[in-house]
Amino acid sequence: MCGSFRRTARALTQVYEAALRPVGLRATQLTVLQVFSRAGEVSQGRLGEMMAMDSTSLTRTLAIMVREGWIAERRGKDRRERLLRLSRAGVAKLERALPVWEEVQRRVRREVGEKKWDELLRVTREVTGLVVSLDRES
Repeated sequence: MCGSFRRTARALTQVYEAALRPVGLRATQLTVLQVFSRAGEVSQGRLGEMMAMDSTSLTRTLAIMVREGWIAERRGKDRRERLLRLSRAGVAKLERALPVWEEVQRRVRREVGEKKWDELLRVTREVTGLVVSLDRES
């Protein structure tokens, strides 16, 4: 199961990254921008939970995005807490990337077919939720 999901994820990522290259974004970075656009300001820990992403990979991705000026950060009430949000530059970057992302979505959706697309989204959400809850139990 893991190998199949990873193989599919790598193939999809390559398609999205090829399309996003002229915009100067990686697929993971676009996903982070999209999450911030919906969630607003969140801690890095909460962002990791939302994305089911490990802390090391997320820290590396966020460091690049902060350096590029796409993510703004501030300290929370606790000095260890870091709150993150989209900056103006991040909003602009997301606005440039969304039409590219939407075109790739349309292409993949058309090739997969509407019924399979909806089923795949349902199954991936279901499996993610199940695995995340199992991980919390251990």
